[in-house]
Amino acid sequence: MKLSAPIHVLKSQAKSLKKTELTTMTEALDKIANQEGFSTWSLLQSKGSEVFPKSYDEILNFFNGGDLVLIGARPSYGKTSFTIGLFVKAIQQKRSKSYYFTLAETHKDVAGRIGIYDKQIGQDDNLFELNYSNDICADYIIKHTKDGIGDNSVIVIDYLQLLDEKRINEPLQDQIEKLKSYAKEKNCIMIFISQVNREIEYKNDRRPCIDDIRLPNPLDINLLNKIIFLYHERDDSTEVEVSFSGKSEHKLKVGWNRSEIRFY
Repeated sequence: MKLSAPIHVLKSQAKSLKKTELTTMTEALDKIANQEGFSTWSLLQSKGSEVFPKSYDEILNFFNGGDLVLIGARPSYGKTSFTIGLFVKAIQQKRSKSYYFTLAETHKDVAGRIGIYDKQIGQDDNLFELNYSNDICADYIIKHTKDGIGDNSVIVIDYLQLLDEKRINEPLQDQIEKLKSYAKEKNCIMIFISQVNREIEYKNDRRPCIDDIRLPNPLDINLLNKIIFLYHERDDSTEVEVSFSGKSEHKLKVGWNRSEIRFY
């Protein structure tokens, strides 16, 4: 069973409920648990680890409407292909129209990567749109999706660090705050592909963590609901470690076909 929000968010909701309904914290926690389909809060907590995805196919359905998701890795670790695979799954599930905004790739590159996952998908372009404008920023994304977006639509931004590269654009913090409010309003999912710092290559453990996210400009990372990092030991690895960072940690291995440039 997928929770409507991370456990720490549900706990905050219980604290608010305790104040508004003048009840005990235990009663408030149990009421939130009931809304999530559990008889008690302790049962929800015990099952908490089970809500994490166990395979690549389950990752997209782990995201909730309103989520801001970051997917980060060093170059050549597959973060773009990983994200495009999720984007394709959203289209295959025939959700509301989804959008892919890129400041880093060409149409040929993105369309080609989509075709690796599903060669027939381009025949139904009412379900998705690819956008390569040099003007991509928060206001541009909102303007170009507001008439077509719906519940659980997926919006991909490739990539986070380029949103405020132009000096005429708002600071990154302001843009992400604006996109977070928009995601909540429209109940859509926003996925940001992200770079990580080059210095990670000189660490003993080169697995990325939150501190390794490359932020040339200030950003409150707490604005992001879910943070995912990719890592593999060797260039010829056939598996990639996917780690979910935050207050609840989770890891799984997914298949990686380097020659086809696809995850499975």
